[in-house]
Amino acid sequence: MRIFTLGTAHRDKHDFVRILIKYGIQVVFDVRAFLGAQEDYFRRNGLQALCVAQGIDYVYLGNEIGGPKDRNYKDWIRTDEYKRNFDIIRKKLEKRVCCILCTERSPERCHRRIISGQLAEQDIEVVHLLDETSVWHPPSRT
Repeated sequence: MRIFTLGTAHRDKHDFVRILIKYGIQVVFDVRAFLGAQEDYFRRNGLQALCVAQGIDYVYLGNEIGGPKDRNYKDWIRTDEYKRNFDIIRKKLEKRVCCILCTERSPERCHRRIISGQLAEQDIEVVHLLDETSVWHPPSRT
């Protein structure tokens, strides 16, 4: 199994859609806890519309996976609530091509690196989509 990740920062909607299509993404898991002032098309409703127009399922898990503002993220990922919602992603991967989405363009500065790292520990291949032609495969943890 494989999981893709993608950041929305410094992209336009056309670039974003081309990347999703190129890699055959079927489900986008939006894990942005804070939906700040980006372009309208990357706000929750706009992003959902972009995905649906391409036949891609959009699942918002920002509150469930993104973590509350008042907690340390490393503490948050140990909670039962986080684990239940993490399993939603894990189970979808068995049948669909999925992508974890957040704001930061670089996965090294984003909590999606932690989420995808947990998936990698379960022998799931992680591919960070940097742009339409560049990907990053993090080193194996084994």
